[in-house]
Amino acid sequence: MEVRNQKKTKKSQLHRIMKTKNSIVCCLIALLALPVLGAFAETPAGFGVQLITTFDYPGSGNSTLPQRISDSGDIVGSYIDSSLVERGFIRFRNGNFSAPIVDPNDTGGRTEGFGINNSRLVCGDYLNETGLLHGYFLMGGRFHNFDVPGSILTFITGVNNAGDFCGSDLLPSDRQLAFFSLGGIITEFTVPHAANSIAEQINSSNQVCGFFVDGSSVLHGYYRDSDGAIYAPIDPAGSTGTIIFGNNDSNWMVGRYSDSGGLTHGLLFIPPNTSLNGINVQGQISGRYVDTSGIAHGIIARVVRSAADQSTPGVTPQRQSSQAGPLPSMSEGGRADVLIAY
Repeated sequence: MEVRNQKKTKKSQLHRIMKTKNSIVCCLIALLALPVLGAFAETPAGFGVQLITTFDYPGSGNSTLPQRISDSGDIVGSYIDSSLVERGFIRFRNGNFSAPIVDPNDTGGRTEGFGINNSRLVCGDYLNETGLLHGYFLMGGRFHNFDVPGSILTFITGVNNAGDFCGSDLLPSDRQLAFFSLGGIITEFTVPHAANSIAEQINSSNQVCGFFVDGSSVLHGYYRDSDGAIYAPIDPAGSTGTIIFGNNDSNWMVGRYSDSGGLTHGLLFIPPNTSLNGINVQGQISGRYVDTSGIAHGIIARVVRSAADQSTPGVTPQRQSSQAGPLPSMSEGGRADVLIAY
């Protein structure tokens, strides 16, 4: 699974986490071998995913990593150049690109774009000289840096149209928690039985989706309803690790999973080595695929109705307690890996 692990190095690789809901039939809709998660009453009886276009951030050899897509069709993400420097970007709905997004406090060669709303408020994270990630917001050319109070590391992964946001933070005790902020009030939480939890996106109903890692280091998807109930795990049949990246205002979710053969499939659209990272209210999806030379390229797709139901069964997620309970103990011997996914 394409997950990168950060300790205190400038450009290491990091990892991530996930799970979902009861009394809901969880379907995986297959299109060209791509499962799509359709666990909602509003889901059409038959639908698939249609590729609209592919794209790359301008420049030779750039690996393009799109993340979320706004209801207006703007896409935020990051690209990695041939020197392994990472910069954020916006691909505007007309197909033009912003200049590279670089936080003024980025001294580690890494500024990532993760979330965008209809007002073009962008959120993400940057790396400083200590090798730790810190969150930022960007709007109208002005940056505002943000850390969850009491944390030593913060990354902000999603923002909704009200300006509420979510992400993950690391405590001095080396616990990695998911969090969301509603009206400036921050709530931290963990998925039950999770070693680490991450919130990826929050919609206008304040439903949060993301992923977690269990005690066996396996990734699973989840979502947290607006009443605080957590539904988990979200796992397609045959998955060896699942990440949920985005939800829209209908709480349709997109993400990816890996199989036993080492291939990665998008949830909602699936050639091998595909990741779907954002979905808007129109059903437009942003994501990426990796070519045979290892270079990532952006894709834009959309949900379309089809004549026949193409769904296949998956794991029905179960309702969990809204309280995570005591956190699992960690073995001695240094800081745990910080988990983050792309």
